[in-house]
Amino acid sequence: MAVSDTTADAPPAEPRAHASFAALTVGSIGVVYGDIGTSPLYAFREAAHAAAHGGEVTREIVLGVLSMIVWALLIVVTAKYVLLLLRADNNGEGGSLSLMALGGRALGRRTLPLLVLGIVGASMFIGDSMITPAISVLSAMEGLKIVTPALQDYVVPLTVIILVTLFSVQSHGTARVAAAFGPVMIVWFLTLAVLGLMHISDDPGVLAAINPWYAIQFVGSHGKIALVTLGAVFLVVTGGEALYADLGHFGRKPIQFAWLFFVLPALLLNYFGQGALVLAHPETIENPFYKLAPSWLLLPLIVLATAATVIASQAVITGAFSIVRQAVQLGLLPRFEVRYTSAAHAGQIYLPRVNLMLLIGVLLLVGLFRTSSGLAGAYGIAVSTTMVADAIMAFFVVWKLWNWRAAAAAALVVPFAVVDLTFFAANLLKLFEGAWLPLLFGLLMAVIIWTWLRGAAILIKKTRKIEVPMQDLVRSLEKRPPHIVPGTAVFLTSDPDFVPTSLMHNLKHNKVLHQNNVILTVETDNLPRVDLSDRVRLNKISDRFTQVTLRFGFMESPNVPVALAHARKLGWEFDMMSTSFFVSRRSLKPAPHSFMPRWQDSLFIRLSQSANDATDYFHIPTGRVVEVGTQVTI
Repeated sequence: MAVSDTTADAPPAEPRAHASFAALTVGSIGVVYGDIGTSPLYAFREAAHAAAHGGEVTREIVLGVLSMIVWALLIVVTAKYVLLLLRADNNGEGGSLSLMALGGRALGRRTLPLLVLGIVGASMFIGDSMITPAISVLSAMEGLKIVTPALQDYVVPLTVIILVTLFSVQSHGTARVAAAFGPVMIVWFLTLAVLGLMHISDDPGVLAAINPWYAIQFVGSHGKIALVTLGAVFLVVTGGEALYADLGHFGRKPIQFAWLFFVLPALLLNYFGQGALVLAHPETIENPFYKLAPSWLLLPLIVLATAATVIASQAVITGAFSIVRQAVQLGLLPRFEVRYTSAAHAGQIYLPRVNLMLLIGVLLLVGLFRTSSGLAGAYGIAVSTTMVADAIMAFFVVWKLWNWRAAAAAALVVPFAVVDLTFFAANLLKLFEGAWLPLLFGLLMAVIIWTWLRGAAILIKKTRKIEVPMQDLVRSLEKRPPHIVPGTAVFLTSDPDFVPTSLMHNLKHNKVLHQNNVILTVETDNLPRVDLSDRVRLNKISDRFTQVTLRFGFMESPNVPVALAHARKLGWEFDMMSTSFFVSRRSLKPAPHSFMPRWQDSLFIRLSQSANDATDYFHIPTGRVVEVGTQVTI
């Protein structure tokens, strides 16, 4: 059976709700653009400091940095993500794992390079889900130091309180809070635009930074400092992956419209306003964002910025939940408990262990770095790695799935890959300033996923040696039938061609066979969702045996009783009250001689033990389940 997620509550059978274009656009502003929308709090400041390299922030630096910011937003976010990758959707879904599944479909199989790229992208996205809440909330709270330096000591404690509260409410669901996300972020982006417009007149010459020559000239004349500056400039595009990952929630056109006609103009106006302010008043470089506001507006702006950063944090936390669930569905991780927090929207989920892991990671980041400037060194490497992986996978999609010639696909994608690789190299320069942390986390995630995949493959290979082909057993039972008892027995297995362990144990120890026996397999498709008409496949083996295959997409949580009830339409009689489900529970022990190192054996066994009960995952009533224990050495 395909490894998948488990849930404490039955998920609703939910197609995407049909909402108006305006409602979807407002929703996308609230969820999709929270991360990129809070970048003005720190991005221009960090880039200008990096370019100045401890010296004075000159006009050349301001125009060069602004020009790099403008063209980073236009090339990376607008051209690559909004105009190109949003079209590379997997039945309406986006994100690294969706792109990996789409690439696998394009090539006809899931190849090792695509698998590695998908794992890297997903691991780094989860790393970003730790850094974004920490740097965003810290940067908002740092406005207190401008109100009065006496509040400086309260920045970190208040940040911790806000973050702990945010992660604590995840289990209650975000439906009510999410309803306010759009309006709050609309106010935020309007505020960004107005604050920028108020100060562009300080030095209108700042608008010349639209000319890419300023960026080219700065990069060409500043050597390593230019590369360091690019690493800081990358902070303005760190929400690019999030808008692609959230494609399935809002659709391509609302996300594109919101970006092109609202979010992008607001961001550009604010960055130009910060640049003009610094040119007119160089001392404001210490915190140009909050210096845009008049003193009477400072406290309300801090409150609004805090709300915006909480929303940005919520978006990436929800994204991490979704990514982990997809990874579990695709067999990359053991089953995690999934709780549904909404009766109307299956996408609103809560993963307790993932939530705890993220909270611990976020608090460690705040405790280690203590300022948004300190965290800026760690930020960027995770997202730039994901963007490189996306660009490479996009090439296969454009080439094979869109049927472009290889040269034409390369001409389209390679320039984006070069830009992404340049930003990746720039962020690598921050390795000892904090970039090691997300890289270490990504490496740990990759080791966990690789161990799970390798261990599962070895386990299947070992059990295959002692399993009996299904057809052989059926012929044997027809010749010498055991005692037949009434009712239906459903035996769950990952491979219907071989006899499930639970069936063999039932015959061996109970010495009975049910009147009707179902060999049930659950498959996870490369599609995000499977049409109801394709959900069930039936194959009659004999009078007493039927093979049933249930297909689900990697964005769905399987509900076996509901799917089996749907099989009635195909002529199969199914009565839950006279049905018993037999599930195998393996107890793994390390073998004296293994195909994996001892540490990897131990890790795989621990991962297996941490997996949630398959009964919960299948939503089978516990009173109808019979668990059969087996011991396997690996």
